[in-house]
Amino acid sequence: MRDLHVLVVGEDPLARGGLAALLSAQELIVAGQAGPDDDRHPVETDVAVWDAGPGDPEFDGLDRLTRAGVPVLVLVSDEAHAAGALAAGATGALLRDTEPERLFAALRALAQGLVVLEPGIARTAVRARTAADLDPLDALTPRELEVLQLLAQGLPNKAIAVRLEIAERTAKFHVNAILAKLGAENRSEAIVRAVRLGLVVL
Repeated sequence: MRDLHVLVVGEDPLARGGLAALLSAQELIVAGQAGPDDDRHPVETDVAVWDAGPGDPEFDGLDRLTRAGVPVLVLVSDEAHAAGALAAGATGALLRDTEPERLFAALRALAQGLVVLEPGIARTAVRARTAADLDPLDALTPRELEVLQLLAQGLPNKAIAVRLEIAERTAKFHVNAILAKLGAENRSEAIVRAVRLGLVVL
């Protein structure tokens, strides 16, 4: 197996240096280090690992690498932040606290042309894609839209059932159907997605 050249990108010089040292210890060749805002990232590399940092990340400059054909693995602190990285062109996304062995394996997989996603990130991406593909006018039945409006008011299943004069288990069925159609894991996430789709106004 030939040596793998890795470019390390990150806002924090200390974090960049630590990541570079970790990679070097595994006999990976660090092709260079750069900040996200550097006008010219060195692109003579097989892959890049982009440390998004602990806050709300921005991915300006990531497209310079992807346009040059460099696959980019982004390390994010939260699964929700991965969406921005993938939209910016990242080929992979892992959480920042991932095990070193998983990081090394992910970089080698990217160099082979594969996409690498943390399981939770993959599920979030699939749900977001499903929700984006929905036609808001056709996705939910009229009754489900009624239930959704009451969900947005913070009503529990029992109160929804009383308001709509239906059985509580029927209300629960409608709530579960709404969550599935919107690709949401819980009520709060469903309401957020519904607002974005224009199905409810808070």
